[in-house]
Amino acid sequence: MVQGVGVVGLGVMGSAIVTRLARMGNEVRAYDVNPDAIARAVGFGATAASTPVEAAGAGVVILSLPNAAIVEAAAFGPGGAAAGGSPTLVIDMSSIDPGATMGFAERAAASGHAWVDAPLSGGAPGALAGRLTLMLGGTDADVTRARAVLAAVASRMTHCGPSGAGQTVKLLNQVIVGTAMTALAEVAALVRANKLDPEVVRDALGGGRADSPLLQEFFVKFASADPAVTGRIGNMIKDLDGATQAGRSLGVPLPLTSAAAEVHRWLRSRGLDAADSAALLAYYEPDVADPGHWLS
Repeated sequence: MVQGVGVVGLGVMGSAIVTRLARMGNEVRAYDVNPDAIARAVGFGATAASTPVEAAGAGVVILSLPNAAIVEAAAFGPGGAAAGGSPTLVIDMSSIDPGATMGFAERAAASGHAWVDAPLSGGAPGALAGRLTLMLGGTDADVTRARAVLAAVASRMTHCGPSGAGQTVKLLNQVIVGTAMTALAEVAALVRANKLDPEVVRDALGGGRADSPLLQEFFVKFASADPAVTGRIGNMIKDLDGATQAGRSLGVPLPLTSAAAEVHRWLRSRGLDAADSAALLAYYEPDVADPGHWLS
């Protein structure tokens, strides 16, 4: 079904969402603080918006932003997506703190708007192929409305509970992904040291207990030191730190999560915050630690 939808935040993920929505015939209004990002979105088939509230003019807007402070500004600041008089469904696909999400949902409801948290797994490739996995939080009615829009980018959507529940489940996802990707980088370093063919190794491990979608999708990328960005180191640090803080607040130790976060933080100290997750290989192999390789 063709419908109007706004997208605020046109980074790697937001651009992929815009592209997929436009390909599926939706009328997309796109906004970002970076004019060049808006121009690229127009090239993907979107219409430029000058503010988040203009992007939300069709009554539904997706946020794809890096942290809670930016989400708050985009939703409730001057020209924010939830600042208009017409009721708006805000679908927040950012990965942020569950507590902040609950607060945003309450503020939106108080102004006559609706809020659904819809953090994702699958990255930009998943969005472009329409096969994201989404964890949804919100009321039954609001989540039902959100599903109709998100079906263009997702093949699996689970209503996890009230506002904030989707963000909580996303933290669980990131614990698994962040620690597993760190392990993939260790194995990739061993493969390179032994001069093995990474595709042969991947195929040999396929079907066994070490097999996983992460192995199939990312192992050769890691072992080839492929710098193409599908997910950034800085975003994973945010998520792993969020999971660690949640664990501490509940008295649950998360030693593997903490260790993975520190490896990622080492990369940040080397100027690789904006690099792809494959840059984890740089921690184990000095020959590929040059930021110029990963950020070119």
